[in-house]
Amino acid sequence: MKKIAIITDSNSGLTGKEAEQIENLFIVPMPFMIGEEEFFEDINLTQEQFYQKLLSNQNISTSQPSIGQIVEMWEEILKKYDEIVHLPMSSALSMSCETAKNFAKQFEGKVQVVDNHAISVTLKQSVLDAIELAKKGFSAEEIKKMLEENKSNNSIYIMVSTLKYLKKGGRITPAAAAIGTLLKIKPVLQIQGGKLDQFAKVLNEKVACAKMISAVKKDLETRFKDYVKKGQMRLYVAHTNCLAKAQAFAEQIRKEIPNVELTFIDPLSLSVACHIGDGALAIATSRVIG
Repeated sequence: MKKIAIITDSNSGLTGKEAEQIENLFIVPMPFMIGEEEFFEDINLTQEQFYQKLLSNQNISTSQPSIGQIVEMWEEILKKYDEIVHLPMSSALSMSCETAKNFAKQFEGKVQVVDNHAISVTLKQSVLDAIELAKKGFSAEEIKKMLEENKSNNSIYIMVSTLKYLKKGGRITPAAAAIGTLLKIKPVLQIQGGKLDQFAKVLNEKVACAKMISAVKKDLETRFKDYVKKGQMRLYVAHTNCLAKAQAFAEQIRKEIPNVELTFIDPLSLSVACHIGDGALAIATSRVIG
């Protein structure tokens, strides 16, 4: 049986410390520019430090991992492993996936780059699936194929607490942000197929939470009903700097969707938080194939 390494980036929510506890897993830290200085998630930038800088209005932008560093990482890992499955953030949200796919061609099939439209908690589930599939003896190419065939079987809904960062990123106009802030509107966003889009506008957090749970229930009863019957769907909660609120949201979900397991409550990746700010809540569902 081939020895397969699984690589992902910190967009998955998995940290370097967690990777040390999981055999054959490696993490690429995501870079951020804060002012003129470069930081790397989980290396010299913690969640706490990130939000301190974000809330003090420092200029923060996301960047891409150096392809040179990634290629060097592949070369080093292939000294001990037969093949690599690399799972970056969805190509719909970052160019790093397409860049990695192009450079992987130099490795004659030993490096398989997966683009299954996953991010944050759904990317984490894909990584866990890949690990289990590798343990079962599937090749890197087979794992890539199974993960990409599963790419439509997830949903994420996100309630944004502030319009400030959507305005800053150009996703809404300054006028719309001003009106929304005045009316205390809470936008609900969705990630389907890797793309971040508006889903609904509501007037308070309670309604937003109910709207997100209702949307996921509809997905489970329609798009994913056959997988629910087979026990293959899972639920996840994610948040930006509001763990207690996320835990309460998770309890509400467990009461309203008792037939699908809620497996973890995680911080949203900092690359997402950079664009939506703190105080956001998310619910996600994904099919497990590992």
